Amino acid sequence: MARTMTNDARKKDTREKIELGGLIVKAGLRYEKRALLLGLLIDAGRRIKGDDKERTRLTAIGAEAFGHDGE
Repeated sequence: MARTMTNDARKKDTREKIELGGLIVKAGLRYEKRALLLGLLIDAGRRIKGDDKERTRLTAIGAEAFGHDGE
C-alpha cells in the first residue's frame, strides 16, 4: 500500500513537471538557457509579491495566450 502511494505521488510529480515544462515551450522560451529561465521566474515572483496590479497584468497575458489554443 505504501509503495502504491509513493508511486502515485511520483507520477503526480512527474506530470506536474511535464506540464510546467510545456509552459516554457508555450512561452517561446524552449531554447533559452536554464539560468535565464530561472532568473525570469525569480524576478517575476518578486515582482508579483504584494503587487496585485502586476499579478493581474501577467495573468491577463497568460490567459490570452491560453485563449489562442483553446486551453
